[in-house]
Amino acid sequence: MPGFPKDFLWGGAVAANQCEGAYLEGGKGLTVADVMAVGGVNKSRQVTPGVVAGLYYPSHEAVDFYHRYPDDIKLFAEMGFKVFRLSVAWARLFPKGDEEKPNPEGLAYYHRLFKELHKYGIEPLVTLSHYEMPLNLVLKYDGWSDRRVIDFFLRYAEVCFREFKDDVHLWLTFNEINIGLSRYGSFIALGLKPVGEGLGPLNSMSHSHENAEEASKRLTALHNQFVASALTVQLAHKINPKNMVGCMIAAQQSYPNTSDPRDVYANYVKKEVTNFYCGDVMVRGAYGSANELGWKFLNAKPTMEKGDEKILAKGKVDFYSFSYYASTVTSADPEILKNSPKEAMVMGLPNPHLPKTPWGWCIDPLGLRVYIDEVYTRYQVPVMVVENGLGTNDELVDGKVHDDYRISYLREHIAACRGAIEDGSDLIGYTTWGPLDLISAGTGEMKKRYGFIYVDRDNEGNGSLTRYRKDSFYWYKKVIQSNGKDLK
Repeated sequence: MPGFPKDFLWGGAVAANQCEGAYLEGGKGLTVADVMAVGGVNKSRQVTPGVVAGLYYPSHEAVDFYHRYPDDIKLFAEMGFKVFRLSVAWARLFPKGDEEKPNPEGLAYYHRLFKELHKYGIEPLVTLSHYEMPLNLVLKYDGWSDRRVIDFFLRYAEVCFREFKDDVHLWLTFNEINIGLSRYGSFIALGLKPVGEGLGPLNSMSHSHENAEEASKRLTALHNQFVASALTVQLAHKINPKNMVGCMIAAQQSYPNTSDPRDVYANYVKKEVTNFYCGDVMVRGAYGSANELGWKFLNAKPTMEKGDEKILAKGKVDFYSFSYYASTVTSADPEILKNSPKEAMVMGLPNPHLPKTPWGWCIDPLGLRVYIDEVYTRYQVPVMVVENGLGTNDELVDGKVHDDYRISYLREHIAACRGAIEDGSDLIGYTTWGPLDLISAGTGEMKKRYGFIYVDRDNEGNGSLTRYRKDSFYWYKKVIQSNGKDLK
């Protein structure tokens, strides 16, 4: 019975805007994350046109990884990490996004960071754009709706590829790029100026009160990201043939509510649009049936330019990576939808057969195995899980956190990964989300904790930022040491 391959990439994943802090230090400019105030489970994050006095913006200090990275990386090394997924903050290198030359202080910071990782034999996996677009590109160009932003991104990417040529060989272009299909993604992922109702819950596929013009603008901005990604892949391969570039998708695993064919079809459409609209373009290099369904679903189409099809065909990614946290249920019954809570209309219906986290996310490890197999069967390229974890409350008592619930969650999901490998899928790595506690992208909270390492910080920004090893820290160390054989 096959287990994890001997060169399997075990590790963890973070994003600069959720952990670094130092939001104006070293010449860094403002990003979209820096103008998102703290929210909550039932409170959307307020987006402001600049930094407003009196509002708390969690990204401004986050968990201070910018200054504490040597100690944090030492802890990752203690667990035995083979890979560490992180993002470069675009605005650290190009504070406004459209400058001709990069910021030397930003380059120096990431050189130091990558050197520290290599000191412990940890391979960096770098995301170029992880919900941290320079705010100037939003205000001046309306984000990715403007084709000029493609050139700005390519300039930034080329600097990264050349500067870190000897340090980084694993790259992702855009984090959870399919979030750009949603109204939520309009600002956080595409940099479009907020309109209408503003931001909704993370992963929202709700399109109420939206006209075709707004949807078409979003699809055009997403198309511009596809073009930028394809050109970036070509550039990465040209600068260093060792470079491997992947896409990154927010997995939306779902099931029909019943065996009613209408529910089955509704679920088919949802999965094609949410999971494969972006995957088809980036892995296959062409728009396909999933995109046609998406245009029908949104009653809109993107604007493309002559020659874009050739660019997409030449810029196919080398591997497929994704985040996975939960699954939902899909219904075509208008009565069920009408009587469901608002969050169900956005995130999908809860599955009565599955337990839920305190944030209402259904825990479904088998769904992860199914998703890996579906993706590999469809694309036949290496697959990597680059975000998976349990976000929940942790209690620190006498310097310890007994998080058996997190160990149970991860044990079952890692077992599902092993099952997918046994099914024949080419799974090459697994990085948990948030190896240390960090701020939530969806709500800006700290109490929704994912880490193996507890960080003394609360939702209002109070706390010493002291790090503490949780029980799960020692458990994950054992998992890595045994290459996934010992999950007890």
